[in-house]
Amino acid sequence: MNVVESVALCRRYRNCWALRNCTLRIPAGRVVALVGPNGAGKTTLLHLIVGLVAPTAGRLTVLGGEAAGSPEALGRVAFVPQDAPLYANLSVADTLHLARNLNSRWDHHLAMARLAALDIPLGKRVGKLSGGQQAQVALTLALARHPELLVLDEPVARLDPVARHDFMASLMTGVAEEGISVVLSSHVVTELERIADYLVVLSAGQPQLVGDVEELLGQHRMLTGPVAEAGRQSDRFRVVQRSQAKAQVHLLVRTTAPLEPVAQDWQSETVGLEELILAYLRAPTAISLPGPTLFEAGQAFEVMS
Repeated sequence: MNVVESVALCRRYRNCWALRNCTLRIPAGRVVALVGPNGAGKTTLLHLIVGLVAPTAGRLTVLGGEAAGSPEALGRVAFVPQDAPLYANLSVADTLHLARNLNSRWDHHLAMARLAALDIPLGKRVGKLSGGQQAQVALTLALARHPELLVLDEPVARLDPVARHDFMASLMTGVAEEGISVVLSSHVVTELERIADYLVVLSAGQPQLVGDVEELLGQHRMLTGPVAEAGRQSDRFRVVQRSQAKAQVHLLVRTTAPLEPVAQDWQSETVGLEELILAYLRAPTAISLPGPTLFEAGQAFEVMS
């Protein structure tokens, strides 16, 4: 089952296209890192998934075929935005009481036990909590609904490193216990590297790279060798990024087959997740065509799903 599936999805705000021709499939049971620069369309895509906005064109379904934002989907999807919509003047206990009355699916025991384990005082006003505690309260409200899909938009953007680490650890504990599918957007790649097993790189409103993290890392290599022989390597592999230092050239390449041995005067190294993401974000913007293929800088790049 795909928890998110879009076909030629578009969203326009007046004269600005936030998403254009976005075709995407995200399988269930994954922790998905949604990465991209500011203005790439990440928040728009997340708002479309949870039904806060409607597509301008195209189709988007969640949880195996339900229309995003439909009554059938709303009770099964939880959303934690960057600015958690908590009432600062309410106590934590009153916040839980409000959530209990507003949600048909609500596990009060889970919410109470989770906040107790985090040592968050129920009698304290939400506005007096630290940023990390407020983020944990927002996450608790989402998890207590027992969602099948949890969507988070930059949930740790304003947290210090310790609070960010604690939030991510708490998130993964809840996900493991509940078996929830997660789509998480963040600029903090080091945190994503610890938890994500599926990657979506979004740029200029279109997916540039999609797939299982381990598979994608296995398909990419950094080749270093003489500048004079760079053209020969470009003929053999799909070059994502090229950089040059004097007589040496560095080519980040992609291959869908096992990497063949390189020439003796070339070196081949594996790449990390951050290096891979930055390479695709710096590459020339892709032109999206119908179907699951993107053409970038004149070479075909298959979008893995």
